[in-house]
Amino acid sequence: MKAPMRAMILAAGLGTRLHPLTNDRPKALVEVGGRALLEIALARLRSFGVTDVIVNAHHFAPMIVDYLQAHHNFGMRIEVSLEDVLLDTGGGLKKAAHFFLEDSSRAQEPFLLHNVDVISDIDLRKMLQFHIDRRALATLAVQQRPSSRLLLFDESLQLCGRRPGPGQPDQIVRPAHPLQPLAFCGIHIISPRMLALMTEEGVFSIISTYLRLASAGEPILAFRADEYRWRDLGKPADLAQAAQDL
Repeated sequence: MKAPMRAMILAAGLGTRLHPLTNDRPKALVEVGGRALLEIALARLRSFGVTDVIVNAHHFAPMIVDYLQAHHNFGMRIEVSLEDVLLDTGGGLKKAAHFFLEDSSRAQEPFLLHNVDVISDIDLRKMLQFHIDRRALATLAVQQRPSSRLLLFDESLQLCGRRPGPGQPDQIVRPAHPLQPLAFCGIHIISPRMLALMTEEGVFSIISTYLRLASAGEPILAFRADEYRWRDLGKPADLAQAAQDL
Protein backbone atom coordinates (compact mmCIF):
# COMPACT_ATOMS: atom_id res chain seq x y z
CA MET A 1 0.00 0.00 0.00
CA LYS A 2 1.35 3.42 -0.93
CA ALA A 3 2.04 5.44 2.18
CA PRO A 4 0.41 8.85 2.70
CA MET A 5 2.70 11.47 1.21
CA ARG A 6 1.78 14.27 3.61
CA ALA A 7 2.08 14.60 7.36
CA MET A 8 2.02 17.04 10.25
CA ILE A 9 4.45 16.84 13.15
CA LEU A 10 3.14 18.31 16.40
CA ALA A 11 6.15 20.14 17.83
CA ALA A 12 4.76 23.30 19.42
CA GLY A 13 4.60 22.12 23.04
CA LEU A 14 6.58 23.77 25.84
CA GLY A 15 8.31 20.54 26.82
CA THR A 16 7.90 21.33 30.51
CA ARG A 17 8.46 17.68 31.50
CA LEU A 18 11.87 17.84 29.80
CA HIS A 19 13.22 20.69 31.90
CA PRO A 20 16.02 21.71 32.15
CA LEU A 21 16.73 20.48 28.60
CA THR A 22 14.05 22.76 27.18
CA ASN A 23 15.20 25.87 29.02
CA ASP A 24 17.14 27.00 25.96
CA ARG A 25 15.59 25.06 23.07
CA PRO A 26 12.27 23.67 21.85
CA LYS A 27 11.33 20.10 22.67
CA ALA A 28 11.73 19.21 19.00
CA LEU A 29 15.47 19.97 19.16
CA VAL A 30 16.22 17.95 22.28
CA GLU A 31 18.63 15.21 21.20
CA VAL A 32 18.53 11.44 21.54
CA GLY A 33 21.76 9.69 20.63
CA GLY A 34 23.04 12.87 18.99
CA ARG A 35 19.95 13.38 16.83
CA ALA A 36 17.15 15.90 17.40
CA LEU A 37 13.68 14.51 18.02
CA LEU A 38 12.49 16.41 14.95
CA GLU A 39 15.13 14.77 12.77
CA ILE A 40 14.17 11.32 14.08
CA ALA A 41 10.48 11.95 13.37
CA LEU A 42 11.18 13.28 9.88
CA ALA A 43 13.45 10.33 9.04
CA ARG A 44 10.76 7.89 10.13
CA LEU A 45 8.10 9.59 8.04
CA ARG A 46 10.42 9.76 5.05
CA SER A 47 11.07 6.02 5.34
CA PHE A 48 7.34 5.47 4.76
CA GLY A 49 7.27 7.64 1.66
CA VAL A 50 6.19 10.93 3.20
CA THR A 51 7.60 13.87 1.23
CA ASP A 52 5.48 16.84 2.36
CA VAL A 53 5.40 17.85 6.03
CA ILE A 54 4.09 20.75 8.06
CA VAL A 55 5.54 21.28 11.54
CA ASN A 56 3.85 23.51 14.10
CA ALA A 57 6.10 25.58 16.34
CA HIS A 58 5.69 27.94 19.30
CA HIS A 59 8.33 27.52 22.02
CA PHE A 60 11.67 28.80 20.57
CA ALA A 61 10.01 28.63 17.14
CA PRO A 62 12.79 30.52 15.28
CA MET A 63 15.24 27.80 16.32
CA ILE A 64 13.12 25.20 14.52
CA VAL A 65 12.99 27.34 11.38
CA ASP A 66 16.77 27.86 11.47
CA TYR A 67 17.40 24.17 12.15
CA LEU A 68 15.35 23.05 9.16
CA GLN A 69 17.01 25.61 6.88
CA ALA A 70 20.47 24.55 8.05
CA HIS A 71 19.64 20.93 7.14
CA HIS A 72 17.98 21.83 3.82
CA ASN A 73 14.69 20.43 5.15
CA PHE A 74 16.25 16.95 5.08
CA GLY A 75 15.39 16.72 1.39
CA MET A 76 11.66 17.13 2.03
CA ARG A 77 9.10 19.83 1.41
CA ILE A 78 8.58 21.27 4.88
CA GLU A 79 6.42 24.17 5.99
CA VAL A 80 6.40 25.62 9.52
CA SER A 81 3.10 26.70 11.09
CA LEU A 82 3.99 29.38 13.64
CA GLU A 83 1.67 29.64 16.64
CA ASP A 84 1.79 32.94 18.53
CA VAL A 85 -0.43 31.29 21.13
CA LEU A 86 -0.08 27.58 21.86
CA LEU A 87 -3.16 26.09 20.16
CA ASP A 88 -3.06 22.50 21.49
CA THR A 89 -3.35 19.54 19.09
CA GLY A 90 -6.74 20.36 17.60
CA GLY A 91 -6.16 24.07 17.22
CA GLY A 92 -2.72 23.40 15.76
CA LEU A 93 -4.11 21.07 13.11
CA LYS A 94 -6.94 23.44 12.26
CA LYS A 95 -4.47 26.30 11.72
CA ALA A 96 -2.42 24.06 9.43
CA ALA A 97 -5.42 22.67 7.52
CA HIS A 98 -4.58 24.67 4.39
CA PHE A 99 -1.55 22.43 3.89
CA PHE A 100 -3.80 19.43 3.28
CA LEU A 101 -6.44 21.25 1.25
CA GLU A 102 -4.32 23.25 -1.19
CA ASP A 103 -4.11 20.48 -3.81
CA SER A 104 -7.59 19.43 -4.93
CA SER A 105 -6.19 16.35 -6.67
CA ARG A 106 -5.21 14.98 -3.26
CA ALA A 107 -8.39 15.97 -1.44
CA GLN A 108 -9.16 12.35 -0.51
CA GLU A 109 -5.62 11.34 0.48
CA PRO A 110 -5.28 10.53 4.19
CA PHE A 111 -2.46 12.22 6.08
CA LEU A 112 -0.41 11.43 9.16
CA LEU A 113 -0.41 13.40 12.39
CA HIS A 114 2.59 12.50 14.57
CA ASN A 115 3.81 13.80 17.93
CA VAL A 116 7.45 14.87 17.80
CA ASP A 117 8.22 13.28 21.18
CA VAL A 118 7.30 9.66 20.46
CA ILE A 119 9.48 6.97 18.91
CA SER A 120 8.03 3.71 17.65
CA ASP A 121 8.33 1.01 15.04
CA ILE A 122 4.57 0.95 14.39
CA ASP A 123 3.91 -0.19 10.83
CA LEU A 124 2.40 2.96 9.34
CA ARG A 125 1.60 1.23 6.04
CA LYS A 126 -0.42 -1.42 7.85
CA MET A 127 -2.13 1.31 9.85
CA LEU A 128 -2.98 3.19 6.65
CA GLN A 129 -4.42 0.05 5.07
CA PHE A 130 -6.56 -0.49 8.17
CA HIS A 131 -7.76 3.13 7.92
CA ILE A 132 -8.70 2.78 4.24
CA ASP A 133 -10.29 -0.65 4.57
CA ARG A 134 -12.51 0.52 7.43
CA ARG A 135 -13.30 3.86 5.74
CA ALA A 136 -12.36 5.62 8.95
CA LEU A 137 -12.52 9.35 9.47
CA ALA A 138 -9.57 9.06 11.83
CA THR A 139 -7.50 6.12 13.04
CA LEU A 140 -5.56 6.29 16.29
CA ALA A 141 -2.62 4.04 17.16
CA VAL A 142 -3.28 2.59 20.62
CA GLN A 143 -1.83 -0.01 22.98
CA GLN A 144 -2.99 -1.88 26.04
CA ARG A 145 -0.64 -0.45 28.66
CA PRO A 146 -0.85 1.68 31.81
CA SER A 147 -1.62 5.35 31.19
CA SER A 148 -3.02 8.22 33.21
CA ARG A 149 -5.41 8.99 30.34
CA LEU A 150 -7.14 6.21 28.45
CA LEU A 151 -9.50 6.17 25.49
CA LEU A 152 -12.46 3.77 25.51
CA PHE A 153 -13.35 1.65 22.47
CA ASP A 154 -16.01 -0.95 21.77
CA GLU A 155 -15.40 -4.42 20.34
CA SER A 156 -15.39 -3.06 16.78
CA LEU A 157 -12.64 -0.59 17.79
CA GLN A 158 -14.93 2.45 17.53
CA LEU A 159 -14.17 5.31 19.93
CA CYS A 160 -16.82 5.49 22.65
CA GLY A 161 -15.31 7.74 25.31
CA ARG A 162 -12.35 8.44 27.54
CA ARG A 163 -11.11 7.84 31.06
CA PRO A 164 -9.58 11.19 32.06
CA GLY A 165 -7.66 10.06 35.13
CA PRO A 166 -7.79 8.54 38.62
CA GLY A 167 -10.89 9.50 40.52
CA GLN A 168 -12.59 11.06 37.50
CA PRO A 169 -15.69 9.52 35.91
CA ASP A 170 -15.54 8.06 32.43
CA GLN A 171 -16.80 10.34 29.66
CA ILE A 172 -18.99 8.14 27.46
CA VAL A 173 -20.16 9.47 24.09
CA ARG A 174 -21.34 6.15 22.58
CA PRO A 175 -22.72 3.64 25.08
CA ALA A 176 -21.33 0.14 24.53
CA HIS A 177 -20.43 -2.94 26.52
CA PRO A 178 -17.79 -4.07 27.05
CA LEU A 179 -15.48 -1.10 26.67
CA GLN A 180 -11.74 -1.51 26.13
CA PRO A 181 -9.51 1.11 27.81
CA LEU A 182 -6.52 1.70 25.54
CA ALA A 183 -3.61 4.14 25.66
CA PHE A 184 -3.11 6.51 22.73
CA CYS A 185 0.33 6.56 21.08
CA GLY A 186 0.27 10.07 19.62
CA ILE A 187 0.07 8.83 16.01
CA HIS A 188 -3.04 9.44 13.89
CA ILE A 189 -4.11 8.88 10.29
CA ILE A 190 -6.81 11.35 9.28
CA SER A 191 -9.04 11.70 6.24
CA PRO A 192 -9.12 15.31 4.99
CA ARG A 193 -12.92 15.24 5.22
CA MET A 194 -12.49 15.71 8.97
CA LEU A 195 -10.96 19.15 8.57
CA ALA A 196 -14.30 20.65 7.54
CA LEU A 197 -15.95 18.98 10.55
CA MET A 198 -13.65 20.65 13.11
CA THR A 199 -16.11 23.26 14.39
CA GLU A 200 -14.10 23.96 17.53
CA GLU A 201 -12.25 27.29 17.60
CA GLY A 202 -9.08 28.62 19.17
CA VAL A 203 -7.23 26.40 21.62
CA PHE A 204 -8.60 22.85 21.78
CA SER A 205 -7.53 19.23 21.99
CA ILE A 206 -8.11 17.03 18.97
CA ILE A 207 -9.40 14.37 21.37
CA SER A 208 -12.38 16.63 22.10
CA THR A 209 -13.09 16.75 18.37
CA TYR A 210 -12.79 12.98 18.08
CA LEU A 211 -15.21 12.44 20.95
CA ARG A 212 -17.76 14.85 19.48
CA LEU A 213 -17.55 13.25 16.05
CA ALA A 214 -17.72 9.73 17.51
CA SER A 215 -20.89 10.70 19.37
CA ALA A 216 -22.35 11.73 15.99
CA GLY A 217 -21.60 8.31 14.52
CA GLU A 218 -18.40 9.12 12.64
CA PRO A 219 -15.87 6.25 12.46
CA ILE A 220 -13.04 7.21 14.83
CA LEU A 221 -11.19 3.91 15.11
CA ALA A 222 -8.39 2.27 17.07
CA PHE A 223 -5.44 0.60 15.39
CA ARG A 224 -4.06 -1.93 17.88
CA ALA A 225 -0.30 -1.42 18.05
CA ASP A 226 0.44 -3.78 20.95
CA GLU A 227 2.97 -5.80 18.95
CA TYR A 228 5.15 -2.76 18.24
CA ARG A 229 7.71 -0.91 20.30
CA TRP A 230 6.71 2.58 21.38
CA ARG A 231 8.23 5.13 23.72
CA ASP A 232 7.10 8.55 24.90
CA LEU A 233 10.03 10.94 25.35
CA GLY A 234 8.39 13.27 27.80
CA LYS A 235 10.97 13.07 30.59
CA PRO A 236 14.79 13.27 30.64
CA ALA A 237 14.99 9.71 31.99
CA ASP A 238 13.21 8.47 28.86
CA LEU A 239 15.89 9.87 26.57
CA ALA A 240 18.67 7.53 27.69
CA GLN A 241 16.45 4.50 27.22
CA ALA A 242 15.35 5.78 23.83
CA ALA A 243 18.97 6.15 22.75
CA GLN A 244 19.43 2.44 23.49
CA ASP A 245 16.24 1.63 21.56
CA LEU A 246 17.48 3.52 18.54
